[in-house]
Amino acid sequence: MIMAYRFEYWIGKRYVSSRSKNSFVSLISVISMLGIAIAVSVLIVVLSVVNGFERELKDRLLAMSSHASIEGIEGQLGNWDELTDFAANDPRVVGAAPYISGQALLIFGEALSGAELRGIDPVQEVGVSGVADLMTQGDLSDMRSGEFSIVLGVELASHLNVGIGDKVTVTIPAGMVTPAGIVPRTKRFTVSGTYRVGMYEYDRRLAFIHLDDAQKLYRRKDSVTGVRLAVGDIFEAPQIVREVAVNYGQYVLITDWTKRNVNFFKSIQITKSILFVILLLVVAVAAFNIVSTLVMVVKDKQADIAILRTIGARPGDVIRIFMTQGTIIGVVGTLCGVGLGVLLATNLESIVGFVESVFGIKFLAADVYFISDLPSELRIGDVIRISSIALALALISTLYPAWMAARTAPAEALRYE
Repeated sequence: MIMAYRFEYWIGKRYVSSRSKNSFVSLISVISMLGIAIAVSVLIVVLSVVNGFERELKDRLLAMSSHASIEGIEGQLGNWDELTDFAANDPRVVGAAPYISGQALLIFGEALSGAELRGIDPVQEVGVSGVADLMTQGDLSDMRSGEFSIVLGVELASHLNVGIGDKVTVTIPAGMVTPAGIVPRTKRFTVSGTYRVGMYEYDRRLAFIHLDDAQKLYRRKDSVTGVRLAVGDIFEAPQIVREVAVNYGQYVLITDWTKRNVNFFKSIQITKSILFVILLLVVAVAAFNIVSTLVMVVKDKQADIAILRTIGARPGDVIRIFMTQGTIIGVVGTLCGVGLGVLLATNLESIVGFVESVFGIKFLAADVYFISDLPSELRIGDVIRISSIALALALISTLYPAWMAARTAPAEALRYE
């Protein structure tokens, strides 16, 4: 039996690498391999890019928006220092920091831009967000109470054309009633630093000021908008913030990162599923090219099949010969595709950066997409799933041609030989 299987494998391998007058059949086999390899590699690269987007989106969103937050019912929270200490005492909470959030108009010269103004305590903010590590100029600790300094995103600073030390006029919607009418409340802030998240939504729309300065600007006295929390396990954030709020014993509003950004992550999962199905059809088309290849081989090898049958080969032996040929095509094509896909996925950011620098183009415009870079994250589970499906489709593609070869009648095939 072992010798029989070796014999069948040898014949199937010979049919794949034929160098006789029928080398056209061998060329078709190579084309089938290339089709599977390209389809598999494209699917691996695309899914890696989607995984990278999901990872970067989660990391960058959490770096700026915290894991959870507790806010006052009417946008104002008193006794926030007590709530901050109470939340920080929970062993599952790794950081708690107060904040004030409001809308403002930033003006410098003739340039102006709307932005979200967030008042923070620079010392406590380090425990709930990663903005301190994202500074490109200056330092978050440079903001001090009473100095009215401001930290801008790099896109916002570029739009206003400001640098460190420039004074930006901040105008808020709340106004003062005077005999001449309602006058908007304004204050000049000194730019003390800039940060870059890599997401246009933040780099262009968010500015930080000191918590005490925000209280004076918005006339909050001793109240804040809410308290932001960082937890040890981000997937338990909804449960943790709910329990902290209930145990605190006052009426408050709670939210967490899963609620704030649920549409982003759902859309990514839906997009990934759709792309997987669509590109899987490409893999299926490439795999089913094996059918046409083997049908041509069967037609071309009618005499060989008839001779094998006359010397004692059984229909099952003939089936295994052509299944071996199709399997070799599928395995080689899949392995080449996996190798190429892994190589491209692991070096995609470098490749894209090189292409952008050489041709002077930008694949992802910062003002259109949330992320201006093209990230990639290769997951072994995706590679195994893709390669397994490709091999299964290749094996299925061999069944009909092999069955057709096994039905060859020796007398008919040799009649005109």
